[in-house]
Amino acid sequence: MKQRGRHRRQKRGKALRAFLAGTALALTAAATMISASQATVSKADAGVKELAGSAAGFRLQERLVPQATLDRLPASMGKPVGVRAVLDDADRSLRVPADCTGADRSALPVVPVATRAYCWDAADTRGWRAGAVTTSGDADDDGHWGEQRVILAGWTHDTGKAGRTGVARIAFVNADVPAHLTYTWALLTVPVDGGRDYRGLPSAVSGLVWYQGKLLVTTADGLYVYDLHRIQRATVDSGRVGKVRGGWSAYGARYVLPAVGSYQLAGKTPRPAAISLDRSTAPDSLVASERVAADSDRHTRLWRYAFSSDPARAGLLATDAAGRAVATQAYETKTTGVSGVLSYGGNWYLDRASETRDGRGTLWRQSSREAQATECGSDESNQCWSGRGGSLSYWEETGEVWSQSGRMLYALPLSSVDRALDDQG
Repeated sequence: MKQRGRHRRQKRGKALRAFLAGTALALTAAATMISASQATVSKADAGVKELAGSAAGFRLQERLVPQATLDRLPASMGKPVGVRAVLDDADRSLRVPADCTGADRSALPVVPVATRAYCWDAADTRGWRAGAVTTSGDADDDGHWGEQRVILAGWTHDTGKAGRTGVARIAFVNADVPAHLTYTWALLTVPVDGGRDYRGLPSAVSGLVWYQGKLLVTTADGLYVYDLHRIQRATVDSGRVGKVRGGWSAYGARYVLPAVGSYQLAGKTPRPAAISLDRSTAPDSLVASERVAADSDRHTRLWRYAFSSDPARAGLLATDAAGRAVATQAYETKTTGVSGVLSYGGNWYLDRASETRDGRGTLWRQSSREAQATECGSDESNQCWSGRGGSLSYWEETGEVWSQSGRMLYALPLSSVDRALDDQG
């Protein structure tokens, strides 16, 4: 889906830049009150190393939901709606930093400083765990979906039982007006009984990429695919999921996203944890990292997949005759505990989560030649990133990296990351 040109948005872009300049000053002042951890981490030797000849071992088996199943749900629930209809129905607002608690703001990075930040309402997110972020900057190269700027943020409900989660949902955020972001919820589901019903996605969301009309979602048991032209309205407001007396319920959300397919692990392929879109490759590619415990001696593997060039498969991965998506490149790094991955212009940016609940994470920039981590404080600590690390999503049209930590949704220029690292020498 290619949208119309950018020249009609010049006035809107000037307003956005003015807002960012003002917000950056406010957040810089706030960040000076946050003390950095006194600990440092050792740098990974030589950055990322390409695993020559082994990329073919990173395979995913594509499984698409039958068309008859996909058609049966709207036959019962009504005609699907698109992203614009969901945004027009936004019934909640994100708060600007001045209206966020000090505890929430403490989750923001120390170096570099966020230039945009918002907090989610505590009552609206109580019992939910923040996950990955993607934007219309992933969806289309002009940064818009139609005429709108959009952010999608994943959340997972905790059941309180060890090792188990309840349901997952996506916030559809209207980001047209930087000073006033509004949103509403859509529940992630999987069709069952041939499309006569659906169940919640019972796994934590760790990665999101919105590419063309598809939303790719990584969980503990695979990579799910959602079609953003197939959003259904819930008709009953209750805590149940699926078909109920009087209609359809989505655990309190107004909308439902039924999966249209998935990619399951094939062979010894590592489980994708974090994912992001790389628009600096030709063609665009999906990059992934595996989850390796921070205290592990094992290296973390990184790899990338190509997207299909077939217009009928827009947003899906390129597959072979057997329906397998095979990685085009694979790498490894000595950095462990990676919770966010971004690849752009030959560099890899890795978000290493804090090893403690109250600590800070580390942001790395690595290439085949070197590895650097941001520094802060008088002791040049490397633990300068957000408190609870999350995914990284690069909005190429604005030059911003978006992420989420706790109840804070924030962005900062990728150039500020590079500048902070370059200034360290």
